Amino acid sequence: MPSARAPRLIDVNNLRIACSSCSLRELCLPAGLDSGEMERMDRLVTHRRRLRRGTGLYHAGEPLDGLFAIRSGFMKSCVLHDDGREQVAGFHMAGDLLGLDAIGSGNHTCDTVALEDTEVCEIPFTSLEQLSREMPSLQHQLHRIMSREIVRDHGVMLLLGSMSAGERLAAFLLNLSQRFAARGYSPSEFRLRMTREEMGSYLGLKLETVSRTLSSFQERGLIEVRQKQVRIVDFPGLKALLEQKR
Repeated sequence: MPSARAPRLIDVNNLRIACSSCSLRELCLPAGLDSGEMERMDRLVTHRRRLRRGTGLYHAGEPLDGLFAIRSGFMKSCVLHDDGREQVAGFHMAGDLLGLDAIGSGNHTCDTVALEDTEVCEIPFTSLEQLSREMPSLQHQLHRIMSREIVRDHGVMLLLGSMSAGERLAAFLLNLSQRFAARGYSPSEFRLRMTREEMGSYLGLKLETVSRTLSSFQERGLIEVRQKQVRIVDFPGLKALLEQKR
Protein backbone atom coordinates (compact mmCIF):
# COMPACT_ATOMS: atom_id res chain seq x y z
CA MET A 1 0.00 0.00 0.00
CA PRO A 2 1.57 3.37 -0.97
CA SER A 3 2.52 5.75 1.80
CA ALA A 4 0.09 8.61 2.38
CA ARG A 5 2.75 10.87 3.86
CA ALA A 6 3.05 14.14 1.96
CA PRO A 7 6.46 15.03 0.56
CA ARG A 8 8.42 17.47 2.70
CA LEU A 9 9.83 19.45 -0.21
CA ILE A 10 7.45 21.20 -2.58
CA ASP A 11 8.62 22.41 -5.98
CA VAL A 12 6.44 25.12 -7.47
CA ASN A 13 7.18 25.13 -11.21
CA ASN A 14 6.05 27.51 -13.91
CA LEU A 15 5.41 30.15 -11.28
CA ARG A 16 6.38 33.67 -12.25
CA ILE A 17 8.79 35.28 -9.80
CA ALA A 18 9.29 39.00 -10.34
CA CYS A 19 12.44 40.36 -8.70
CA SER A 20 11.30 43.84 -9.70
CA SER A 21 8.24 43.61 -7.44
CA CYS A 22 9.92 41.86 -4.50
CA SER A 23 10.21 43.93 -1.31
CA LEU A 24 13.60 42.33 -0.60
CA ARG A 25 15.29 43.28 -3.86
CA GLU A 26 17.55 45.86 -2.18
CA LEU A 27 19.02 43.12 0.03
CA CYS A 28 19.34 40.52 -2.72
CA LEU A 29 21.02 40.16 -6.12
CA PRO A 30 18.79 42.66 -8.02
CA ALA A 31 19.99 45.61 -5.88
CA GLY A 32 21.40 48.36 -8.07
CA LEU A 33 20.03 47.04 -11.38
CA ASP A 34 18.22 49.35 -13.77
CA SER A 35 14.80 48.49 -15.26
CA GLY A 36 16.22 46.68 -18.30
CA GLU A 37 18.63 44.63 -16.22
CA MET A 38 15.87 43.85 -13.73
CA GLU A 39 13.75 42.46 -16.54
CA ARG A 40 16.57 40.09 -17.54
CA MET A 41 16.92 39.03 -13.92
CA ASP A 42 13.19 38.35 -13.79
CA ARG A 43 13.56 35.93 -16.70
CA LEU A 44 16.38 34.12 -14.90
CA VAL A 45 14.53 33.49 -11.64
CA THR A 46 11.53 31.37 -12.60
CA HIS A 47 11.36 28.70 -9.88
CA ARG A 48 10.44 28.85 -6.23
CA ARG A 49 10.74 26.18 -3.55
CA ARG A 50 8.76 25.89 -0.38
CA LEU A 51 10.35 24.09 2.54
CA ARG A 52 8.51 22.93 5.59
CA ARG A 53 10.17 23.36 8.96
CA GLY A 54 12.97 20.80 9.42
CA THR A 55 13.44 20.23 5.69
CA GLY A 56 16.90 20.43 4.13
CA LEU A 57 17.53 22.56 1.04
CA TYR A 58 20.91 21.05 0.13
CA HIS A 59 23.52 18.94 1.91
CA ALA A 60 27.29 18.86 2.25
CA GLY A 61 28.95 17.17 -0.73
CA GLU A 62 26.14 17.85 -3.18
CA PRO A 63 27.11 19.64 -6.42
CA LEU A 64 26.35 23.30 -6.96
CA ASP A 65 23.33 23.70 -9.22
CA GLY A 66 22.13 27.09 -8.16
CA LEU A 67 21.99 29.79 -5.54
CA PHE A 68 18.92 30.34 -3.40
CA ALA A 69 17.49 33.67 -2.25
CA ILE A 70 15.32 33.40 0.85
CA ARG A 71 11.97 35.04 0.09
CA SER A 72 10.41 34.31 3.48
CA GLY A 73 11.28 32.21 6.50
CA PHE A 74 14.43 31.39 8.44
CA MET A 75 17.18 28.78 7.91
CA LYS A 76 20.40 27.54 9.45
CA SER A 77 23.57 26.22 7.84
CA CYS A 78 25.45 23.53 9.75
CA VAL A 79 28.26 21.00 9.53
CA LEU A 80 27.93 17.45 10.84
CA HIS A 81 31.09 16.15 12.50
CA ASP A 82 32.23 12.54 12.28
CA ASP A 83 31.12 11.88 15.86
CA GLY A 84 27.58 13.03 15.04
CA ARG A 85 27.81 16.48 16.60
CA GLU A 86 26.25 19.35 14.70
CA GLN A 87 28.08 22.67 14.40
CA VAL A 88 25.85 25.58 13.40
CA ALA A 89 27.69 27.82 10.93
CA GLY A 90 25.08 30.52 10.40
CA PHE A 91 21.48 31.68 10.53
CA HIS A 92 19.79 33.05 7.42
CA MET A 93 16.64 35.12 6.93
CA ALA A 94 14.63 36.72 4.14
CA GLY A 95 16.88 38.50 1.65
CA ASP A 96 19.93 36.31 2.31
CA LEU A 97 21.58 34.32 -0.49
CA LEU A 98 22.42 30.65 0.12
CA GLY A 99 24.82 28.40 -1.79
CA LEU A 100 27.86 30.68 -1.93
CA ASP A 101 29.90 28.05 -0.04
CA ALA A 102 29.99 25.85 -3.16
CA ILE A 103 31.25 28.40 -5.68
CA GLY A 104 34.94 27.63 -5.08
CA SER A 105 34.91 23.83 -5.16
CA GLY A 106 31.66 23.18 -7.00
CA ASN A 107 30.26 21.25 -4.02
CA HIS A 108 28.45 22.41 -0.92
CA THR A 109 30.41 22.32 2.32
CA CYS A 110 27.46 22.38 4.72
CA ASP A 111 23.82 21.40 5.17
CA THR A 112 21.00 23.93 5.20
CA VAL A 113 17.79 23.33 7.15
CA ALA A 114 14.59 25.37 7.45
CA LEU A 115 13.92 26.49 11.04
CA GLU A 116 10.39 27.49 10.06
CA ASP A 117 8.30 27.17 6.90
CA THR A 118 10.44 28.89 4.28
CA GLU A 119 10.24 29.91 0.65
CA VAL A 120 13.29 30.39 -1.58
CA CYS A 121 13.84 31.59 -5.14
CA GLU A 122 16.14 29.31 -7.14
CA ILE A 123 18.78 30.96 -9.35
CA PRO A 124 20.54 28.57 -11.80
CA PHE A 125 24.24 29.20 -11.24
CA THR A 126 25.43 28.61 -14.81
CA SER A 127 22.88 31.10 -16.12
CA LEU A 128 23.76 33.55 -13.37
CA GLU A 129 27.45 33.39 -14.28
CA GLN A 130 26.67 34.08 -17.92
CA LEU A 131 24.35 36.95 -17.09
CA SER A 132 26.83 38.51 -14.65
CA ARG A 133 29.48 38.58 -17.41
CA GLU A 134 27.05 40.56 -19.55
CA MET A 135 25.88 42.82 -16.71
CA PRO A 136 28.73 44.38 -14.68
CA SER A 137 26.25 45.76 -12.16
CA LEU A 138 25.03 42.22 -11.39
CA GLN A 139 28.60 40.94 -11.10
CA HIS A 140 29.40 43.80 -8.72
CA GLN A 141 26.38 42.96 -6.56
CA LEU A 142 27.36 39.27 -6.43
CA HIS A 143 30.87 40.25 -5.32
CA ARG A 144 29.40 42.60 -2.72
CA ILE A 145 27.26 39.81 -1.27
CA MET A 146 30.24 37.44 -1.16
CA SER A 147 32.29 40.12 0.59
CA ARG A 148 29.49 40.60 3.11
CA GLU A 149 29.59 36.88 3.90
CA ILE A 150 33.37 36.99 4.41
CA VAL A 151 33.01 39.93 6.79
CA ARG A 152 30.30 38.05 8.69
CA ASP A 153 32.55 34.98 8.98
CA HIS A 154 35.36 37.15 10.33
CA GLY A 155 32.96 38.56 12.87
CA VAL A 156 32.07 35.08 14.08
CA MET A 157 35.76 34.20 14.45
CA LEU A 158 36.24 37.30 16.59
CA LEU A 159 33.27 36.27 18.70
CA LEU A 160 34.66 32.80 19.32
CA GLY A 161 38.24 33.89 19.79
CA SER A 162 38.17 36.88 22.09
CA MET A 163 34.79 37.47 23.72
CA SER A 164 33.20 36.29 26.94
CA ALA A 165 29.83 34.53 26.98
CA GLY A 166 28.01 37.78 27.77
CA GLU A 167 29.78 39.65 25.00
CA ARG A 168 29.06 36.92 22.46
CA LEU A 169 25.36 36.86 23.28
CA ALA A 170 25.10 40.66 23.30
CA ALA A 171 26.77 40.86 19.87
CA PHE A 172 24.45 38.13 18.57
CA LEU A 173 21.28 39.90 19.72
CA LEU A 174 22.44 43.26 18.38
CA ASN A 175 23.30 41.69 15.03
CA LEU A 176 19.86 40.08 14.80
CA SER A 177 18.32 43.45 15.67
CA GLN A 178 20.18 45.16 12.82
CA ARG A 179 19.24 42.45 10.33
CA PHE A 180 15.55 42.56 11.26
CA ALA A 181 15.57 46.37 11.04
CA ALA A 182 17.09 46.22 7.53
CA ARG A 183 14.07 44.15 6.49
CA GLY A 184 11.52 46.56 7.90
CA TYR A 185 10.82 44.70 11.15
CA SER A 186 11.11 45.93 14.71
CA PRO A 187 14.74 46.20 15.85
CA SER A 188 13.77 45.85 19.50
CA GLU A 189 11.29 42.96 19.54
CA PHE A 190 11.61 39.74 17.58
CA ARG A 191 11.20 35.99 17.80
CA LEU A 192 14.20 33.69 18.03
CA ARG A 193 13.65 31.00 15.41
CA MET A 194 16.55 28.89 16.67
CA THR A 195 16.71 26.85 19.87
CA ARG A 196 18.99 27.79 22.77
CA GLU A 197 21.12 24.77 21.85
CA GLU A 198 21.50 25.95 18.23
CA MET A 199 22.37 29.42 19.47
CA GLY A 200 25.04 27.93 21.71
CA SER A 201 26.46 25.83 18.89
CA TYR A 202 26.85 28.94 16.74
CA LEU A 203 28.40 31.02 19.54
CA GLY A 204 30.61 28.27 20.95
CA LEU A 205 28.69 28.15 24.23
CA LYS A 206 27.03 25.37 26.19
CA LEU A 207 23.23 25.30 26.42
CA GLU A 208 23.36 26.03 30.15
CA THR A 209 25.58 29.07 29.55
CA VAL A 210 23.20 30.49 26.95
CA SER A 211 20.20 30.08 29.27
CA ARG A 212 22.07 31.49 32.27
CA THR A 213 23.35 34.50 30.31
CA LEU A 214 19.91 35.32 28.91
CA SER A 215 18.50 35.18 32.44
CA SER A 216 21.29 37.46 33.63
CA PHE A 217 20.52 39.97 30.88
CA GLN A 218 16.88 39.94 31.91
CA GLU A 219 17.67 40.42 35.60
CA ARG A 220 19.86 43.42 34.69
CA GLY A 221 17.04 44.98 32.68
CA LEU A 222 18.82 44.67 29.33
CA ILE A 223 16.22 42.42 27.70
CA GLU A 224 12.89 40.75 28.33
CA VAL A 225 12.55 37.10 27.34
CA ARG A 226 9.31 35.18 27.07
CA GLN A 227 10.07 31.72 25.65
CA LYS A 228 11.35 32.56 22.12
CA GLN A 229 10.13 36.15 22.11
CA VAL A 230 12.85 38.70 22.92
CA ARG A 231 12.53 42.42 23.55
CA ILE A 232 15.67 44.54 23.83
CA VAL A 233 14.96 47.05 26.60
CA ASP A 234 18.37 48.69 26.96
CA PHE A 235 20.32 49.05 23.69
CA PRO A 236 23.06 51.24 25.25
CA GLY A 237 23.52 48.65 28.00
CA LEU A 238 24.01 45.81 25.51
CA LYS A 239 26.38 47.90 23.40
CA ALA A 240 28.36 48.86 26.50
CA LEU A 241 29.23 45.18 27.03
CA LEU A 242 31.03 45.22 23.66
CA GLU A 243 32.64 48.63 24.05
CA GLN A 244 34.52 47.34 27.07
CA LYS A 245 36.72 45.39 24.64
CA ARG A 246 37.92 48.54 22.88
